[in-house]
Amino acid sequence: QVQLVESGGGSVRPGGSLRLSCAASGIREMSYFMTWFRQYPGKEREAVAGISPNSVIINYADSVKGRFIISRDNEAETVYLQMNSLKLEDSAMYYCAAEMLRSYRSWDNWSEYTYWGQGTQVTVSS
Repeated sequence: QVQLVESGGGSVRPGGSLRLSCAASGIREMSYFMTWFRQYPGKEREAVAGISPNSVIINYADSVKGRFIISRDNEAETVYLQMNSLKLEDSAMYYCAAEMLRSYRSWDNWSEYTYWGQGTQVTVSS
């Protein structure tokens, strides 16, 4: 059984940085693809960054490329999202998700994921 708990959200000014963490119990022994999603009020969840079990495959949404970095520590069962150069439009609820994807091409499809955390709020404001 996988349990995900996000932390690290908060308020920051534009241009600032935050690091989100996802404590992911149960992923060490299995091949879970891990993805960070975000959700704006009234909108569907959108994929931000995803990472394969062995960290070989890393994907980013175009909107965050060059600013966000996803990483994972399987021994510590933790996934991170380093967010730099934050913009107003990065304000959202951020969720960690886990799934043993049959195809990594579907990494950005929220409906493919079984396990979700409760979310952590990121607010970027001046």
